[in-house]
Amino acid sequence: MVFAFAAFLQVLYYLCFYLAVILYRQNPQNHEIKPVSVIICARNEAENLKKFLPIVLEQDYPDYEVIVVNDCSEDNTYDILGSYLQKYPHLKISTVNRDPRFTHNKKFAQFIGIKAASNDILLFTDADCYPESKNWISNMTCHFHGSTDIVLGYGGYLRGKGLLNKYIRYDTMTIALNYLGMAIRGIPYMGVGRNLAYNKSLFFKNKGFGRFNHLISGDDDLFVNSNATRKNTVVEFRKDSHTRSLPPSRLKLWIKQKKRHFTTAPYYRLRDKILLLTEPVSRFIFYTTFAVLISLLFYWKYALLIFGLRLILQILILVQGMKKLNESGLLFYSIIFDIFSPLINGSVYLSNLITRSRKNTWK
Repeated sequence: MVFAFAAFLQVLYYLCFYLAVILYRQNPQNHEIKPVSVIICARNEAENLKKFLPIVLEQDYPDYEVIVVNDCSEDNTYDILGSYLQKYPHLKISTVNRDPRFTHNKKFAQFIGIKAASNDILLFTDADCYPESKNWISNMTCHFHGSTDIVLGYGGYLRGKGLLNKYIRYDTMTIALNYLGMAIRGIPYMGVGRNLAYNKSLFFKNKGFGRFNHLISGDDDLFVNSNATRKNTVVEFRKDSHTRSLPPSRLKLWIKQKKRHFTTAPYYRLRDKILLLTEPVSRFIFYTTFAVLISLLFYWKYALLIFGLRLILQILILVQGMKKLNESGLLFYSIIFDIFSPLINGSVYLSNLITRSRKNTWK
């Protein structure tokens, strides 16, 4: 029965990947303090830098620099950064000037920041993000010993009013449960640039962003997809290691952001494409066939039993997942969004295929 098989796949994902995040116990090592370079790319982010950059500059870590790449900004970003230079000697600024003969995406600014970094451990976040504690750098970099080259962190969005905010936070949380869980199971496939660390030596050894340089996105997920392995990747999602970002305030902005993220999907490894596609497709089939069985009263008792068991498992894991990722107030909405998100994300993805632009924009 199609319904039973779809339910089986759903339960498999919950038990194999999402539960892995719940059961995972961070194992930070006592280690020698290693110098770290924090890299932030900014284009017209003056107000966000004014609010959030001091939180990065005042971390409780003895040996780090913060490199802000001011990429062709036309607001007062230069003045804001200049006002911080005297107060924070570990702040460095790299400036990219506008050239009408040369357009570039964020990867170029990222590359400039990496080249300017003095240290091998690189920690990335965005100008509209801030760490949730002063231990962010310490927590994200304590895993760099032995064979570790990449650390995947969690970057959530600020809680706000409205259904869009709740959906964005739900979407971000469930994506994190997926990529963190898969990494724990030895299948790392992506990270988020709002909270990601890796070695500079790994970047240059594997030719930087390589064949993905032309893409708008991919400085985070495609880099991880191409370079992460079971042995060289660890996860870090203790609450002190989270970052928070400003979410899109309008539906149009979120759709634009989501479309940009989807541009990288065709370039994932085949294994990862199959794993990522199987979950939403099986979920869509699960809900669709359940509705059919109930409406036709065909094996409806068995359908209700299976649906109920999956719902109980879902609630238990979501409750614990929200605690792990410090996302509150989402349980009821998550159950509703779970039904419709395959349709929402699928529609955005298909729209992206139809209207895909080749314009090489920054963000």
